[in-house]
Amino acid sequence: MIYLTQLRLQLERSFSPLACECNVTGDHSLTVKLYHPVSGQVDLVVSGLNLGKLKTPEAVAALIEELRYELQSSTLHSRETS
Repeated sequence: MIYLTQLRLQLERSFSPLACECNVTGDHSLTVKLYHPVSGQVDLVVSGLNLGKLKTPEAVAALIEELRYELQSSTLHSRETS
């Protein structure tokens, strides 16, 4: 299983210039928050991710792609409602 600090660094590299916060809850699920480091504006929060499934580089790559899709979807939605 990947360590949270490694996961956070990979996510920050993938979503630069955004910062990332990774937290594990009591039931071993993962919450990922992507936000602007200067303003603190949150772009995406995803909760309930299964930490046990992040055992391989391929699983982490799949998570990054899923987060990228969610981030694009939320950005498009916020632009449509503005």
